[in-house]
Amino acid sequence: MALPSKILGEGAAIVALLFEAFFVDETQVDIFDAVLIQEGLEELVARRRVVLPTDAVADEDGGGGGGNPVGRLGEHMDKKGVVYAPFSLRQIVEFVVLLPLNLIPWVGVPAFVLLTGYRAGPLLHYRYYYLLGVDKAKKRELVGRRQLRYTWFGSVYLVLQLVPGLSMLFLLTTATGAALWVRDLEHSSVLVAADREEGGDGYRDDPS
Repeated sequence: MALPSKILGEGAAIVALLFEAFFVDETQVDIFDAVLIQEGLEELVARRRVVLPTDAVADEDGGGGGGNPVGRLGEHMDKKGVVYAPFSLRQIVEFVVLLPLNLIPWVGVPAFVLLTGYRAGPLLHYRYYYLLGVDKAKKRELVGRRQLRYTWFGSVYLVLQLVPGLSMLFLLTTATGAALWVRDLEHSSVLVAADREEGGDGYRDDPS
């Protein structure tokens, strides 16, 4: 009975963490957007959110905060703008269905983490695709091209959420990591576009 009880406790902890993530969603959005601004992608953020100019921020705080990306975050242009990763009932159902995998020796736990990470990974870039303004078909295409990396990213995220006492911290650092990945994706797409304009063959190593 000890092992099934442990598995049920683990499942309950994961579901609780999903609800916890829901309540810090707005903070994750601010971190995600601030990192993008810090990395030179303020135009991407400005598609869906007001981004204050550096001189305006400096004037408000006496001239010392113009370089603070958090201080440049303005109002969202619609209610969807405060969503970092949407609440997913399907994800919770999959957690419950897949929990018995943990009963399988050696391979059960890794299989559980990878299969749940498959769903969790793309949700961590929900904000990115919202900023891009892509439709569902284009989003599916982009996610499909990066699914292996999303699965790994989501799996690591879920494992970190099980670290006692540090789950809230890792919710915030995951938003930072997701934004830095966006930086790499956007810079790569700019390089590819520039190469094509110069008449190159368009080949680049794609970090996505």
